[in-house]
Amino acid sequence: MLLAVLFTNIEGNILVERFHGVPAEERLHWRSFLVKLGADNLRRAKSEELFVATHKSVYIVYTMLGDVSIFIVGKDEYDELTLSEVMCTIISSVKDVCGRTPTERLFLDKYGKICLCLDEIVWKGMLENTDKTRIRNLTRLKPPTDI
Repeated sequence: MLLAVLFTNIEGNILVERFHGVPAEERLHWRSFLVKLGADNLRRAKSEELFVATHKSVYIVYTMLGDVSIFIVGKDEYDELTLSEVMCTIISSVKDVCGRTPTERLFLDKYGKICLCLDEIVWKGMLENTDKTRIRNLTRLKPPTDI
């Protein structure tokens, strides 16, 4: 299961978060842990360079994309290899929506469309779509033609 997808800015403020199957009382712990993890390791990172960590029997894949940090937490069948595939899909979709590598301002300007893309990629903690073209078509809010 994909437990969490978080987007933060350089200062560690959360821009978007999606938790699945994580009790409300544990969410604060995960938020602070991931922000601290990013602050410690992403300071000198190149854009789109993937980092992997483990914590409490879960896998974490995280990266920088322009001014935005992305964190994905998964467990069981969602190991670091699967999470890196999810991360590549999210990066590709965000860059597609923004038209380039996003600044924080551009990310917030495209917030609604990015949330739609996230909903098409991850649904209720399960990986739903990885095809960039299908995600783009589904986020246009038109019915898909290939059903």
